[in-house]
Amino acid sequence: MKPNIGISEKNLSLIVAALSTVLADEMMLYIKTRKFHWNVAGDSFMELHKLFENQYKQLEEDIDAVAERINKLGSKTIGTVHEFSKQSSIKEAPGKYPVSKDMIRELLKDHEAIIQSLRKYVDDCADKYKDAGTADFLTGLMEEHETTAWILRRYF
Repeated sequence: MKPNIGISEKNLSLIVAALSTVLADEMMLYIKTRKFHWNVAGDSFMELHKLFENQYKQLEEDIDAVAERINKLGSKTIGTVHEFSKQSSIKEAPGKYPVSKDMIRELLKDHEAIIQSLRKYVDDCADKYKDAGTADFLTGLMEEHETTAWILRRYF
């Protein structure tokens, strides 16, 4: 059954498309953060190992929240690695295992890219699609990424 929540079917479709991209980006960043958690080495091993663990655990919660937001809006949620990698702007680097500083630099770049996308989606949801709920939801998500980016930036 389609939701009757005061948002046109066309706008719901556009909102879900944006949320699906957000979901794909979150999932790809989760995978990358997990990979770095498993493979970090060097002087700051334990500190970074724990830092990356905290970050991927936060991403797990965010992923679930984005997927549930899509469902609340009456749509199905993508859920395969193929779909995530196809739709995400976050790219993998198979077979590459950067040193810890480069891991931090890469994660920072990805968080900042997600922040920029989220900023656009917040504006679109509020102004174009008249969906204050999703705009608010995405604002909270953006603020989490801003905090993580700030923490990562402190390593430089």
